[in-house]
Amino acid sequence: MNVDQLVREALQEQAAEQGGPRGDLVGRVLAGRRRRRARTLAGAALGTVAAVAVGVTALDIGDGDKDAHPASGPRADDVIAHPDQSVPRDFVAAGNVGMAGYSVSRDVPQGNGDELLVRSYFLLNPETRKYEKADAKWAWIAVAPGMRTAAVLEGELPARRIGMLDLRTGKVTRWITPGHRVAAVEWSPDGRRLVATAYRKNPDRKVAVPGNGSVSWPKHHGSRTGYLLIEAGSGHVGPFRDVPQPTPDKHGMFPGVSRQDVHFNHDGTRLYVQQYARQGRKSYRDWYTLNGGPTSAPAAEKHAGWPKAGLSPDGTYLADDGGPNGSAIRDPRTGEQVARVPSGEQLAWADNKRLVALACDPARCTGKDEHRNRLVLVTVGSKKTVPLTAVRTAPKGYERVWTPMLTAR
Repeated sequence: MNVDQLVREALQEQAAEQGGPRGDLVGRVLAGRRRRRARTLAGAALGTVAAVAVGVTALDIGDGDKDAHPASGPRADDVIAHPDQSVPRDFVAAGNVGMAGYSVSRDVPQGNGDELLVRSYFLLNPETRKYEKADAKWAWIAVAPGMRTAAVLEGELPARRIGMLDLRTGKVTRWITPGHRVAAVEWSPDGRRLVATAYRKNPDRKVAVPGNGSVSWPKHHGSRTGYLLIEAGSGHVGPFRDVPQPTPDKHGMFPGVSRQDVHFNHDGTRLYVQQYARQGRKSYRDWYTLNGGPTSAPAAEKHAGWPKAGLSPDGTYLADDGGPNGSAIRDPRTGEQVARVPSGEQLAWADNKRLVALACDPARCTGKDEHRNRLVLVTVGSKKTVPLTAVRTAPKGYERVWTPMLTAR
């Protein structure tokens, strides 16, 4: 039985578990909000691994484990919440989704006028089930389903090699040299492959250019060259696929941010690049085959917007992001709203009807404090929210709040 069949059967067996799409910033959100969030989402949330095919238990890539086991029945530890922790210390999870860690970003001015976005990562220690600060040399971390292995890139990006980090020991068990410098890696939903996005320059560095008079100011640049698919178990690197970043507008600017990474879709059969604004486009995503050719959106994902939560595991719902007054849940076939959930940003499906999301503090949901939010669990068809953390605050020594990294557990 191949992996696709296994995933499908596992999802059918769990008819009440992990569902729904991420509809982040789809046309309902003002363009201004997109721009305000773009830096954080691109810098940190792009490091977030969405849980999609959570019917498959994680692979221990470091040990070369090839087995995938379908989950059966509800978990005894269905919800692990710490609503008293504004900065997570202990493991947080809901349904088949766990928080593998979190990141915090900051902008660091450079001596030449450039500005560099730098991330700090805090990862789950599988033994203690607590979050610990990762080595500062890692400029990019993507945690595999199962939360035992992470793919890491050394800074400054783009990196020449990809490390397989054992989260139990904190040691790199293997290095993979893709042959192209890469600045992002993402795991496939089944945890068997990686897509590595190649860049000529660091997409997290805004480059100083002349402004009015003699003043220089940092701006985004586009340098993506393409991507590679990598077999995580063997380390085999597939052929380089040429997918250059679109040219800038007449002012030399790129929409949103410099970083435009390549992502796996709901079932890992296609790839897409997220667009930060529609600007007359029919979709928020540019779609590609695994071989790099432009293609159309899968039928169930043609209405998918910004969020990676996207399509529910059983294909019934498509999640959309909204604001303080809640977010739409849509029919994937028509794009029509079929329900609303009391959260503003949908991060990942915990099962076929429940979502892990961000929701603002009810006492401050005035529309002005939408970013004062906490991690919650919401259910399609219910107005109830289950807090998973307290309202997010900045970790000690940082100015920005943390961004969750979610994956299948």
